Amino acid sequence: MAHALRSARWATNGHFFVNGLSFASWGVNVPAFMSRHQLSEGSVSIAMLAAGIGALLGVLRAGTLIGRIGARATCAGAGLLTVTSLGLILWVPSYESGVAVLFVFGLANSIYDVAMNAHAVEVESAYQRPIMSSCHGFFSVGGLVGAFAGSLLATAGVLPATHMLMVAICGVALALSAIPFMLPDPVQTAAQARESGGGLSHLRGVVLLLGLMAAFGLIGEGAMYDWSVLHMRESLGSSQPVAALAYAAFSVTMALGRFGGDYIRARLGAADLLRWSGLLAAISLLLAVASTHAMVALMGFALVGLGVANMVPVLFSCASRVPGISAAHGIAGVASIGYLGFLAGPPFIGMLAQQTSLPLALGVLSLFFAAQTVLARRATSFDHPN
Repeated sequence: MAHALRSARWATNGHFFVNGLSFASWGVNVPAFMSRHQLSEGSVSIAMLAAGIGALLGVLRAGTLIGRIGARATCAGAGLLTVTSLGLILWVPSYESGVAVLFVFGLANSIYDVAMNAHAVEVESAYQRPIMSSCHGFFSVGGLVGAFAGSLLATAGVLPATHMLMVAICGVALALSAIPFMLPDPVQTAAQARESGGGLSHLRGVVLLLGLMAAFGLIGEGAMYDWSVLHMRESLGSSQPVAALAYAAFSVTMALGRFGGDYIRARLGAADLLRWSGLLAAISLLLAVASTHAMVALMGFALVGLGVANMVPVLFSCASRVPGISAAHGIAGVASIGYLGFLAGPPFIGMLAQQTSLPLALGVLSLFFAAQTVLARRATSFDHPN
């Protein structure tokens, strides 16, 4: 039993790694997508909006899928669709088809995200101690690998489209190898199957507040994926290999923060961890976007990664223990509001950057982190860690 549980935990970590690898590979190649189709920042924002709409639609149905077929089966389908669509983004011939592929990528990835978190909750419950932050740490490791691979391959002259296809092939292999080791999906009763149908029915009370907190975190986290590399390229004039290090610096510290997050949360509590995290992220982001020196900006992005590291893991873990609803529906409810941050954040930043400047647009995100600091204690007042 202990061996099977350890295997299930590593399988879960594998899915988080694949998800982070996929996100990073898209993030470091946003400039390539922009260059391929000769796009303005506003046009890139529309493409990101398509991914956000797909993500929102997917997460609203994720609870239904997980409730009816289980987290393992949902991970299998959504994970494979995520990495397959990722591989196609830079291969399709037109901007319009690229937008369509990004919609599918967002749809599949959001379902994948909720499913792997729901499975992590099942494993955490079996362990009877917190492991959620370390699971999210493997997402960050995947992001780190994707960012460094993007930088190294760009230096070696490998085309971005080839890079994305290589990541897709590796992602398919990793996802398929993880599925057999996941915990078996529980058999659903008729009553549980009926409960799994409510897309928006759980968005109330503490779930709504936790979701708002998740939106604040995901707006900032998503901005690092989508805009940090572009900021280094366009605002500071960095080369593509150096620019890719902005996401890498963010991912390194986020991974380190997440692997230590379970330990820190046990001592500080969820509320204090979120409050200090929000404050650090806000100050660090201002440092990153205000500086005219690449190394200082990289240091700022690194500290932002440390600040946002435990926001989403802690909030998802809290969501899985909201009284009166299932873990899957709690996570799906919080994630659905959080994905509104992905939906509204990137296009908002793009449009604001077009009217003002990209550094100013990114600096506005500090207000979201500051607001999270204010709301942290109230949002997590019900929670009692494992």
